[in-house]
Order: sequence, then structure tokens, then C-alpha cells
Amino acid sequence: MGNKKIKRRNFLKAAGFASLAGAWAAATAGFLSGQRVKAQAVKPTPNSLVAGRWALVIDTRICAEHPECRDCIEACHKWHNVPRFPDKQHEIKWIWKTHFHNAFPYQSHEYDNEDVKKREVIVLCNHCEHPPCVRVCPTQATFKREDGIVMMDMHRCIGCRFCMGACPYGARSFNWLDPRPYIKEPNMAYPTRMKGVVEKCIFCFDKLHEGKLPVCVRACKYGALTFGDLADPHSKVNELLRKHFNIRRKVNLGTGPSVFYII
Repeated sequence: MGNKKIKRRNFLKAAGFASLAGAWAAATAGFLSGQRVKAQAVKPTPNSLVAGRWALVIDTRICAEHPECRDCIEACHKWHNVPRFPDKQHEIKWIWKTHFHNAFPYQSHEYDNEDVKKREVIVLCNHCEHPPCVRVCPTQATFKREDGIVMMDMHRCIGCRFCMGACPYGARSFNWLDPRPYIKEPNMAYPTRMKGVVEKCIFCFDKLHEGKLPVCVRACKYGALTFGDLADPHSKVNELLRKHFNIRRKVNLGTGPSVFYII
């Protein structure tokens, strides 16, 4: 009799947790996809940061002065529950460092400044003006918002990986394994993923909704990352772009990247 009570209690506990998790997932899915499941959650508030087209400017000169710094990467991955798989081939990356010649294979030539060619640069999703990933997604799990942010709804992703094949920047990662056991200290304020879905940088749209800048920008103590409205000619990002020579990744493909690099 006692065993039956314990089993029944465990069953009810599991059922209640599943119900709560299901409701939370549905609400999160609505928030991520912009559907009307939680219409009030996606409407900008008086405190929300809004823009015609969000853009990120990365000053590689500042990053080069602090080559050991990984604050933006660590902060982003911690907030977004990015797992750390021991096997490199299963690696999940939202923002990371790579060598200049890998990031800009078409801009490099033999007369480049040697210092520039030796730099490591920060790379991430470029939130393209014309994102090829959006065109190939069969379920609209990836879509572009009016403010230029290219979103990724992990709840709607079916794991076809068409978007990964279409992205010319390698900015998307696929969960070959269940990521949850590889997250040491889960951030309960942000959803974890499951095996078989794609994920990537989403320009911290949730933080913008709260009136805060992206996690990576706030984590950078040296001021190498600047986030702002590319559609506003008086914004800080436009001021930097007018003042300093800058490049973007693989612009010859016509994607229109929203991430700029001052070199």
C-alpha cells in the first residue's frame, strides 16, 4: 500500500512539473516567435530599446590590445545556457574568436598590415539584411524581425539544418547531443535547448525588450563593442563608421551583414 502511495505521489509530481514546463515552453515559444500566444510579452514597453535596424560595431584594434580577454564570449554563453561539450566537433558557439584571415578570406592580400593579419577577431551571426538562412527554413523557425534581428525559434526547429548550409558565416550550431547535462550552472531566466535543434546569436532581443544592451556589449569593459541603430544617422554606430575605416564579412555575397569591424 505504501509503495502505491509513493508511486502515485511521484506520478502526480511528474505530471505537475510536466504541465508547468509545457506552459512555460508555450509562453517562451510565443515570445521567441512573435506569435500571439503571449502578445503582451512582445510589445515594446516604454523602457524597451527600439531601432530601425540594429547593428554591432567591433573595434578590432581594442580587442588586439587585450588578446586574452574573453569576457563577451563568457557572458553570452553563460546567460544563454550554451553547453560546453568536451568533444570539439560537438561545440556550440554563439560568439567566438577566429583568425583574421578566416573571418575575411576575401579582404586579405599580401600588402595588408602585418598587425591586422595576425589579429583574432570576434565573430557571430551577422543578422543580415538579406539573410539566406531565412529563405531556406521550411518551418519559419528562423525569421527576420522588422528591426533587422534574425531570430531562431528553437521550439519550432525540426533540425533539418538547411539554415546551417545556407549561412555563409558558419554562425549556427547544431545540438548533436542533449546539451542540458553539459550546462554546469543553468540560467533559469533563459530556456535551455534539446537534442536535434539549431541555435545561434539573437542579438539579445530579450534584453532589448527590457531596455538593456546585449549581454556581450555590457560585458566588454574595454569598449570594443558598440551596439546601436544603423537607421539613425546620429547614432553612435554611425558616428564610428563615418570616423573609422571598417569592413564587413563576405559583403560580395549580397547578404548585407549588420556587424561591422573597425580595423
